[in-house]
Parts: sequence; C-alpha cells; structure tokens
Amino acid sequence: MFHPRRTSRALLLPLVAGLALTALPAQTAQAASTLTNGGFESDGTGTATPTGWSTYSAAGQNAASFTEAGGHGGSYRLSHWSSSAYKVETYQYLSGLTNGNYKLTAWVRSGGGQNSAYIALKNCGGTEQRTDLPVSSSGWIHIVVPVSVTNNQCTISINSDANAGNWINVDDLTFTSGTTSTSIHGADISSLAKSEAKGGVYKWSSGSTGDAISILDNAGMNYARLKVWVNPADGYNNKTRVLAMAKRVKAAGMKLLVDFHYSDTWADPGAQSKPSAWSGHTYSQLTTDVYNHTYDVLNALKAQGTTADMVQVGNEINGGMLWNEGSTSNWSQLAGLLNSGYNAVKAVNSSTTVALHLAKGGDLSGTRTWFDNAVAGGVKFDAIGLSYYGYWHGSLYDFQTTLDDAASRYGKPVFVAETAYPFRLDSDDSLTNQIDTTGELVSGYPASAAGQLAWMNAVTNIVEAVPNGRGLGVFYWEATWTAVTGNGWDPTDATSGNGWENQALFGYDDKALSSMAWFSHR
Repeated sequence: MFHPRRTSRALLLPLVAGLALTALPAQTAQAASTLTNGGFESDGTGTATPTGWSTYSAAGQNAASFTEAGGHGGSYRLSHWSSSAYKVETYQYLSGLTNGNYKLTAWVRSGGGQNSAYIALKNCGGTEQRTDLPVSSSGWIHIVVPVSVTNNQCTISINSDANAGNWINVDDLTFTSGTTSTSIHGADISSLAKSEAKGGVYKWSSGSTGDAISILDNAGMNYARLKVWVNPADGYNNKTRVLAMAKRVKAAGMKLLVDFHYSDTWADPGAQSKPSAWSGHTYSQLTTDVYNHTYDVLNALKAQGTTADMVQVGNEINGGMLWNEGSTSNWSQLAGLLNSGYNAVKAVNSSTTVALHLAKGGDLSGTRTWFDNAVAGGVKFDAIGLSYYGYWHGSLYDFQTTLDDAASRYGKPVFVAETAYPFRLDSDDSLTNQIDTTGELVSGYPASAAGQLAWMNAVTNIVEAVPNGRGLGVFYWEATWTAVTGNGWDPTDATSGNGWENQALFGYDDKALSSMAWFSHR
C-alpha cells in the first residue's frame, strides 16, 4: 500500500480527551442534500480532508485519513492508515433531505486487525446503522448501509479505531433513495433431535438450561433448515423425525427449509449415493422415486400444518445426484430428476420456493457452467443456494463475485445455504475438528466468538448488497451440533465423533455464544 507524505490539517472540532467518535459532528459549510465527492477524485493525493468531507480525531490524528492513488472506479480513493495506533472519522453531513428510506453503497477493502472499522449512517433521526468493513486485502467488496431518515438530515461516517499499521480503503460512495435488508436469518439444526435424545443440553447465555429452538429464536433466528435422508441407519433425519422437528420450528414462528439429500447418508460434491431402497432402479424408476419421496414428505408436513416454505431439490449437487444416473455427465437425466423433484414440490404447495444448491460459493466459472447447463436443459427452479465456507471456497471477493453474477445472470434470488466459522480450535471430543489450526482460518477472522460474529456479519453484508434486492439471506450450518456422545457424523457408527462442535453456536459449556447476535442483522 502506497502512503504519500502527508501534512496534518487544522482540527475541525475541539479536541476532548477520550471523546468518542460517535459524537455528533459539527454541521460543516459543505452541508448539502446530495453526496459530494463520493469517489474522492477532487483533490488528488495526500489530502486529509477531501472536498465535501470533514475529518475528526480525538488525538490530533487527522493525517491518518487521506486520499491516495489506486481507486476502485476512478484514480483515487480514501484511506485510513498510520504507523501508530489511531482513531479517525471521515464524515459528510447532509441536510435538506426528504424524509424516507435511503441507502449508502460503497466499495471497500481492509487489511483487518482494527478494534473497529465501519461505515455508518447516523444522526438521521432514528437508530444509527453500521456496516463493518469485511477483511479483504486485495479485491474490492461492495457493501450497503440502509437507514430511515426522519429529521431531514443524515451524517455519512467512515470510522477506524485501529492499531499501528492497520488500513482501510473506501471509494465510490453513493447515497440514494431505497432500502436493503435480508429476510433469511437461518440455521441448519438437523443434528438437534439426536443430540437431545443422547443427552445434549442447551443453555441460555446466563447459564440456565433451555430449549435450543427458543434460544435461537430469541437471538433472532427466523428460518430453520432440516435435511431429509430416505432410510438412514440411525433413524434420524428421516421423514418421521423431520415431521416432529417441523412442529417445533413452526411453533416458534420460524419458516422451514427442507433439504432433500436423496440418499441414506451425506450427499455432497464428493458423494451422491442412491438410497439402498432405490439401488437397482432404472433412470425412469428413479424419476418416480424422487417425485414420490419428495411429495410424501412434503404432503405429510402440509397435512400436519407445517408446510415447507422452501425446498432444496438435492444437496450440494455440483456433480449431480443419484449417481451414476443423475451425474452431470448426463445432463438430460439430471434435468429430468431435478424437474421431477420440482414438480412434486409444486404439487403439494405451489408457493413453496424451490432452490438448487451448489457448494464452492467462490467458484465463478464452475457455478456458471452448472447453471448454464441447467437452464439449457430446461431445469425449473426459483432460487439459487450456495455453500460458502471461507476456509475452503475462496475469498470474500470471490464469493461476492460469484453470488452477484448468479443473481444477475439467471435473474433469481440467491442465498447462502451453508456457512460456518470456528469459535475455538481445540476439540470437545476425541475426533479432530475439521478446522483446527490457525493456518486454516480466514485471514482477519480469529477463532473466537468475536471472530465468528465478524465472519457471519461479513457474509451477510455481502448477501445484503446483491443488486436489485436479490439477496435473500444466510443459513448457518449446524448451529446445534455440539459434542454429544452418540451423535457423531456417521449414522452407521454410534462411536463416531463430531468434527464440527467448534463451529456450533453453543460453547463447550453448552451456553449460547455471543456470536448469535448475527441473527439480528437487518
């Protein structure tokens, strides 16, 4: 990162020791009803207070905010950086606004490590709205901040509370009428029934024992994802168990996503084995099997008053499903199986959303190739779900690029079907965790409850920023899969362990983690 020599500017506000940067900034002479110099192109490099903007720090550190070459769209950008710890705010006050909903968009990068780094809309008459800057040291990330203006004014605030050498880049801000949000703040809780049966306990953050669904609901979770296996060896995640859990989910006021694996065990990009009951069936028989199984489960859910709101026809089907008949080496057959599932969903309830789900959320070319084939093959679907695990599936920039492209290229709403992050690295049982070393973590996101929360907010912010309001939201994967003897990964082996307990949303003391706060993301 290039740092031109900078000269300190006279402070615009009186310095008060310890004054928080959230204090109401002075109304500057540049106040207007439209954003000025959102691309920071007016002043060249080395300007601590760009045209239209004001700079404030509590300790004479205005020079930590400056313009420099290397913009996202144009030639220049705003940066925050200093060789020593600093707190600085670059802000612009807007007045004479018509009351209503507005949204700020910005392109940002950050090397991470700050105590906080965010863009906020404040003093707008209601609750201050913030979006934390995701850690992305190379690719620019598009973020949004929505706000309701009720007093004809608003302050756009770019904030850093940073350690020595921490940096952010911000560019191409716009402030326009409109709003953004995510409607899905969900979690997969497929492990819960078996955990409870094997003695698993869930606690409120206070330490008192409670119902896991109630705890998650209280944190803001509004959508549950449940997987369905056909005839699993352990008798869990089958039709009967899903029906029982669906009653609890709907009683809590949550919506329901049913995730069909079309297998007796895990289906993912590396395994799509047919259920044993379908093992010798022809392709034609398999299309009937898919229809009947899908219809049977969903119709039973409907009959008990817990109609599915969304359905996945297949789970992480990058390579197809029901191998080998339904592999991507035979797209016409895969299309037939997928449409059989789609038709069954709609036969039960025409308003249930049908999603197709791929893994590798940062794989732009792979996602394009798959859905191009699906569209060419006449596959019917309503939404696109992607798994995105940052330690496996590419950078946040790769993820945003893929997600935005899928939404625009296919004209469908998109969501994160699975993501998760560790709150610690050591194991709570004898099985080594999937992610258990610092080298496996995403840079800038530590294995802590705070790191877990920051990761979830970053992913959700990217979904919220999908153009044209096509970002639906996020499902956290296996929020309740704590280490409980007998509830391991292998349905055929009661002694198998859990390599995921360090990515649950309940700690090793069974208490709800503070990272559950992500459910309350706007």
